Amino acid sequence: MHSQISDSSIRRRSLSALRLALIIAALCALAMVLVNESTHMRATQVLQEVEQANQMRTTISSLTRALTEAESNQRGYTLTGDRRYLEPYDNALNEIVRLRKTLETPQATSMFNLSTLLSFRSFMSEKMSEMALTVRMREDNRPEVVDFVVTSNVGLEQMAAFRAQSDELLSQADTYIQERRQELQRLLNVSRLGLVAGVLAAFVAFFLHLKQTRAMQRASEAHQNALEAERDALESQVRERTTRLAELATHLQQAVEDERAHLARELHDELGALLTAAKLDVARLKSRLPPDATDLAERLKHLTETLNQGIALKRRIIEDLRPSSLSNLGLVASLEILCREFADRSGLHVQTALEPVELDSAAELTIYRMVQEALTNIGKYAEAKNIRVVLKNYVYHAEVSITDDGRGFDPSALPQSSHGLVGMRHRVEAGGGRLDINSGAGRGTRITGTVPRGQARAQSQLATASGAMSVNSYARETTSPTPDTAHG
Repeated sequence: MHSQISDSSIRRRSLSALRLALIIAALCALAMVLVNESTHMRATQVLQEVEQANQMRTTISSLTRALTEAESNQRGYTLTGDRRYLEPYDNALNEIVRLRKTLETPQATSMFNLSTLLSFRSFMSEKMSEMALTVRMREDNRPEVVDFVVTSNVGLEQMAAFRAQSDELLSQADTYIQERRQELQRLLNVSRLGLVAGVLAAFVAFFLHLKQTRAMQRASEAHQNALEAERDALESQVRERTTRLAELATHLQQAVEDERAHLARELHDELGALLTAAKLDVARLKSRLPPDATDLAERLKHLTETLNQGIALKRRIIEDLRPSSLSNLGLVASLEILCREFADRSGLHVQTALEPVELDSAAELTIYRMVQEALTNIGKYAEAKNIRVVLKNYVYHAEVSITDDGRGFDPSALPQSSHGLVGMRHRVEAGGGRLDINSGAGRGTRITGTVPRGQARAQSQLATASGAMSVNSYARETTSPTPDTAHG
């Protein structure tokens, strides 16, 4: 007992350690997943920022190129007066207007120094205003103003300032991109380290798992012999208790039969005497009535009929409790009476083929109760039209079968509440016999019970019994067709 407790405590500690290792492994895996997920999200964001920075850099370069192209075409138009310069000039201005909207987004404000970005926009606006003024003066034929603008260094100074701001913004964009690339590299390093840590944690958890598994295996091997001994003891107890339960069930069935016999005797002796005496009293009263007492005569007649019904009910209850015909007339006659009464009550067509058999009273009662229970089940559940009851006599046993053409059922899927079939099987097996159920959905049912006899019979006696077989057919309507000999 102490060894079992010690082994059990070791097993519990091993299980606790295994659970702890699994929990640690799960937490490490969860942490690795969270780190990788957050790193992936941040890396995606950094890549988007780098892409946006490249777009801003391209935009600044495109603005510088477009403004340079616009200035070149503006000077060409100013010097030559050729209006063919105005079309590329206008296209460059439109491109500048379109690209300037990109610099007004929150991304540009967060990426560049605000003062540098404002100076860039200011110089670009001043340069565009100066070029627009020069073109307008040229269109108004004011050469002196045009010459002043062209010969002065105002345009060159504005363009130089604009390019300086452009270079500063490009430098800031390059710095921003470089910082984001460095951050991306750090994120990749973190992800790599998290992966390595997760792999190491997995190896540690696997090692702990192997260690605890081996410990549990050793504990299981230590318990194996004790478990086998306990199993053998339990199996012995189960067999013993099963035997006791079978004996108890047999005793209970016998007690039920004894109680039924006692109750049948009480009903026959006490209730039968009372009903008979009451019927005789009614007959005396009826004989003393005056001829003109028709109303009383009718009432006494109705009372006589009621008493007759009570006597008939008493007889039927007594026969159900303990068939007197079984001890007075024998098994074959009792089965014929049982089948005929069942056919009268249910309206089903019942055919019998019964060979005379010689069995002890317990075996005869077993066969009678089996047929009675089978007919009851058919009447309740089978939805059958034809029934056949066959009793055969063999050397070492007698065999009874009840066949119907009802809806059938699956014998392997009997519900727990099917006490009738369970009791029928136990009754037959308690007498040393065997019960077979052959059924299927839509093909009827055949229940066959084999009951052994105490002494073997000679073949000549079997032939005599076969020649004396009683074959009858019972139905509420005499024109009913003869049922099939076998179903299911």
